[in-house]
Amino acid sequence: MNMKYTITTPLYYVNDKPHLGSSYTTIACDAIARFERLNGNTVLFLTGVDEHGQKIERTAESKNLDPQLHCDEITEKYKYLWDKLNISYDRFVRTTSIEHTSLVHQFYSKVLKSDDVYMGRQSGWYCVGCEEYKDVEDKDKSPICSIHKKELEWRDEENLFFKLSKYQDQIEKLIHVDGFISPKSRKNEIINFVSKGLRDFSISRVNLKWGINVPGNKDHTFYVWFDALLGYVSGSLNDQCSPELTEKSLSNWPANIHVIGKDILRFHAVYWPAMLLSAGMKTPRSVFGHGFLTREGQKMGKSLGNVLDPIELLEYGGIDAMRWYLLRDIEFGEDGDFQMRRFVDIVNSDLCNTIGNLLNRTITMSKKWFKENIPIDNTLSSDSTLKVKSEIMIIEYMESFKDRNFKSSANAIIDLANSANLYLNDRAPWKLIKDISNKNIVALDIYSVLESCRIIGILLNPIVPNLSNRILKQLNIDTSNINFKDSLQWGLLDPNNGLQDPTPVMNKIEFNEDPI
Repeated sequence: MNMKYTITTPLYYVNDKPHLGSSYTTIACDAIARFERLNGNTVLFLTGVDEHGQKIERTAESKNLDPQLHCDEITEKYKYLWDKLNISYDRFVRTTSIEHTSLVHQFYSKVLKSDDVYMGRQSGWYCVGCEEYKDVEDKDKSPICSIHKKELEWRDEENLFFKLSKYQDQIEKLIHVDGFISPKSRKNEIINFVSKGLRDFSISRVNLKWGINVPGNKDHTFYVWFDALLGYVSGSLNDQCSPELTEKSLSNWPANIHVIGKDILRFHAVYWPAMLLSAGMKTPRSVFGHGFLTREGQKMGKSLGNVLDPIELLEYGGIDAMRWYLLRDIEFGEDGDFQMRRFVDIVNSDLCNTIGNLLNRTITMSKKWFKENIPIDNTLSSDSTLKVKSEIMIIEYMESFKDRNFKSSANAIIDLANSANLYLNDRAPWKLIKDISNKNIVALDIYSVLESCRIIGILLNPIVPNLSNRILKQLNIDTSNINFKDSLQWGLLDPNNGLQDPTPVMNKIEFNEDPI
């Protein structure tokens, strides 16, 4: 049954160019979006950038740039990288757009009508990097942000506040809903936070030019989080040119899943649903907080000189290698460590050897022994041991993907490819074919392995779409209309289609001690 499915990446902060962490999140979201499309669902895949706030204002000042020019420059780098990574997004949200500003004002008026805004005074220690106030012990006179390792700034100013405390009971119920927060370790963090009692939070800042103005309060701009979270709404408008905020004006609302880094989970799992409840809108169905990436066991940072530039990694290993390694080797939801040697070894072993060589040598044998073609009538291979194996691995792949366990889904693909390789080695068709009476047996064997390659090609599609397309193209399969329901049944490889000449679908990466 066709369903509407909305997935969002975070709206990335444009204080600097995109890094490996934001690439990782976006690749994961792209894999989910492609998986849902192959399942026959109508997908709205949102990504974009968060362009307001003090950090942006200061970064632009340090470069002697107008803030808008700075945002334009960094936003183009995101779009360029997402294109390079083959990200299949439907909408790219920019919080400096006129449509977004209009929508923020409309949303704010709904919150005002709910009597959920009041003027108050905010004093405390503020991290410009996080754009949030931090809880600090009284005795600490020069506190440092645990994330940015920079001194916090003392603030004491008049702000507009949102009545978050009013939604204590509703938020408590929501966060206990099974599946709303994943993984479970993150859910426990939020339950613990909410159980201490929700406190109202400020939704405006003063003396900040770079932001959306608060109607009726000329010295106030909207707090960057109040503005940025609404990007999910402005990105969901049916008509981007007519930003009217009604239930009917939104496509695929509410979001099925917000995928975010664990450091911003509280904003998405607590503040955001409360804001939506205040405006009379539906809350998201789920929020997934994934872990952080380190490099060779160390946190990446400019001071350490170990920041891994995704563009350089792409140039070194290629798009398929980068996507495969990040989804195959790192447990999604947990922290992960990028290791260059492991990156090269896994990509070469899985994609070049296990899958690439399997396809290459089987096509070569098929074309050599069966008149440049696919052997036999496909109905004869229904009792193949590889058919049974493929059915088991398809189930494992599907269940794992639905649980966002990309690692397990990738393992299921490799398991099937390993089985096909073992099958070939056990059957040794190159020996059997020497006796012409074995030709039908060899035909069945070769067909079974080629059919396994077809299924492997389809299962790879959400994770490494480019590689998937190259595999299926060599089998002369039209990739424009594949889907899981119709394409994963055994025996669909048509002997009349012929085969392309075998060429390596994946080139080996040469390990370089310090390539990037």
